Amino acid sequence: FMPSMVARRHNPILRQFAERLLANGMAKRAVISAVTHKLAHLIYGVIRTGKPFDANYLHKNLAIQDGI
Repeated sequence: FMPSMVARRHNPILRQFAERLLANGMAKRAVISAVTHKLAHLIYGVIRTGKPFDANYLHKNLAIQDGI
């Protein structure tokens, strides 16, 4: 819970995710829970691959996927 509150402030991906959920009318505690869930997935991905966290990882894949 507490790491997700800190990550929401300092991680650009999680900040954007939380702002989008709040703008769509989700309750603040539900947003924190969603950020906790997403943070757990990010941590698992870093542990599983053994690569450091890269904030631009999804942007690179989307550019290749969309033909940009």
